[in-house]
Amino acid sequence: MIFQELNGRQCKTYLLACESIRQAILIDPLREYIDRYIAFLAYQGLKLDAVIDTHTHADHATASFELRRLLHADLIMHQRAPVPRVDRYVNDGDVITIGDLTLQVLYTPGHTPDSISLYTGDRVFTGDVLLIGGTGRADFAGGDAGEEYDAITQKLFTLPEETLVFPGHDYRGNTQSTIGEEQRTNPRVAGRSRAQYIELMNSIDFPLPDKIQEVLQPNQTAIEDDRAAFPGLAELNQVRQLSAKDVHAQLQGHESPMLLDVREPEEWSGELGHIPGSILIALKELGGRVDELEAYRDRPVVAVCRAGVRSTTAAAILTGMGFQRVSNLKGGMLDWNEAKLPTER
Repeated sequence: MIFQELNGRQCKTYLLACESIRQAILIDPLREYIDRYIAFLAYQGLKLDAVIDTHTHADHATASFELRRLLHADLIMHQRAPVPRVDRYVNDGDVITIGDLTLQVLYTPGHTPDSISLYTGDRVFTGDVLLIGGTGRADFAGGDAGEEYDAITQKLFTLPEETLVFPGHDYRGNTQSTIGEEQRTNPRVAGRSRAQYIELMNSIDFPLPDKIQEVLQPNQTAIEDDRAAFPGLAELNQVRQLSAKDVHAQLQGHESPMLLDVREPEEWSGELGHIPGSILIALKELGGRVDELEAYRDRPVVAVCRAGVRSTTAAAILTGMGFQRVSNLKGGMLDWNEAKLPTER
């Protein structure tokens, strides 16, 4: 196996490649280093087979969309990932294979709902869930300190103690640790109960990442147009969230809401299907097609997408345009399907 960390900075990007077939995987690439990654691949004589984002990043722009386009590599993310341009969605226990290189997917939520770790042989890539001497923040939308504690203690800490730990970030100049060392010495987790961990994480006042407004929503939506005017965090936090069962009940009521699906056309007719009677306007087209929704300006509107993330953005945009009664389908079509509610394809 060929292995290299490519960034040499606090945000880590890892390359793994099969020597026999000369094909590679990139884990958590940064958009600002695309030229570096392409040059390294060319110098080593490697073909990029797949790009894996361990979660939807809030602190740097992903390179995955552009590498997918330029090098025809597959993008792999967890089933709960909100973005549309994913070629393979994975779940806990799935295996990613390239030649003689095998990665086992471990679902490790808590930092984000779509966080995964990747285990191969003697090492594990933990994304932002388990860091060296720390853990990932759990205060973003969809984060959950209890889930994070469970992921670390019940998934990662069950790996062999000698397993090398390679995190998505390090702020102290470390390059690797081991599962055993983190079990014994990680100050956030070692010796703490689940309740104590939750209390600790809730007591920490984490600063927002410097570029969160510039990178989080583009990473969530795969809209890379720098002219796109995304709503602010305060506007997103004000969007009313409705469960799948709540929306279904409203559809049976006397004032049925208009359902606005903001996914891409291929998603609308894809495996998750769409809710009967919904209207499709992709998020990237919403600003230019809002006139089509004038008849619903004073009526209830529920925005819908894959995981409830892009649709939260859409709901905030519509609210900012004067629509008075906009809500969001929490968990999107993933939760709608899990609830076994009606769909069309």
